[in-house]
Amino acid sequence: MQKYYLYVVLTSPNTAISKLIKLFKNDNYTHASLSLDKSLHNMYSFSRKKAYNPFIGIFKHEEFDKGIFRFHRDLPGRIMQVEVSKEQYENAVKLLDKFTANSEMYKYNYKGFLYILLNKEILSDERFLCSEFVYYILNESYIVDLNISRNLVRPENLLDIESEIVYEGNLKEMYPVTSMRS
Repeated sequence: MQKYYLYVVLTSPNTAISKLIKLFKNDNYTHASLSLDKSLHNMYSFSRKKAYNPFIGIFKHEEFDKGIFRFHRDLPGRIMQVEVSKEQYENAVKLLDKFTANSEMYKYNYKGFLYILLNKEILSDERFLCSEFVYYILNESYIVDLNISRNLVRPENLLDIESEIVYEGNLKEMYPVTSMRS
């Protein structure tokens, strides 16, 4: 019988927003992504549209040699393999396809970022934080329920998901980027 998996990727990029989260919440991981495959070629999240501009965030396909990840020689992270049923996997793929097909309508939830720091609930159908997006896909696909408002889910909360840790450490060592090397 074929097994199906989704991959939750937690990272700690060296950005001002990441430092702010660490200061207020004392979290180790400050960014979350979701991948359909172990190679992380199909990895998605909400993050900066342009690496140098933290004020415009969008839904996007992420890669370790592009965006904010490109500037890191060391990228602390954890890759969690979540076993799912075929139906749950297909539900997650359909939701991701919806986000991809309508990517221009989705934006980063800046108000939600402030509310998460204040521990206040606010929901939008078109605005997401990175961890809110990952949780939304997992929750709407009937994979996990953390019993918390989706906008209050931080990357650290995703550590509570039943999973197998397939890697923890410097993601740049597991996924080396040749253009970064001197």
